[in-house]
Amino acid sequence: TTGPSSDSDSSLTVESVEDNPDGGCHIYRNGYYGSSIDVVEGILEVNIIQMTSIQMTESQAENSLVDFVVTCQGSLPTDVCTVVSDPTCQVSKSMVCDPIVVTDECLLTIRRAFEEPGTYCINITLGDDTSQALASALISVNEGES
Repeated sequence: TTGPSSDSDSSLTVESVEDNPDGGCHIYRNGYYGSSIDVVEGILEVNIIQMTSIQMTESQAENSLVDFVVTCQGSLPTDVCTVVSDPTCQVSKSMVCDPIVVTDECLLTIRRAFEEPGTYCINITLGDDTSQALASALISVNEGES
């Protein structure tokens, strides 16, 4: 059957075909469609530029602390996630996500605690509402130093 739809747009036609071999129904719509697209730059690149072990006194030495200095290109991130995995980067051991405030230049320091010595894969992801970017590093943590 063919005829005008109940829609107020007189240019819209709805057609259904009843003798379709697969038993279904096809709907054809003719008319106009409008939309807008916003193009955003997003976070383009993340780099870990420095890893520094934090020296602690023996009474504080339950965990080894490492500071990661991270830069990025593109838009400014609003959150950071750090995933600590085994040396093959296959088995995740822990994940921490935090909101961050970066004002004009994407340069931040992320401090992570490691409970025991060993070699770890670190994935640092910076994100905002529209994008994410990732940097990875392999780090060896010894008692009190990296």
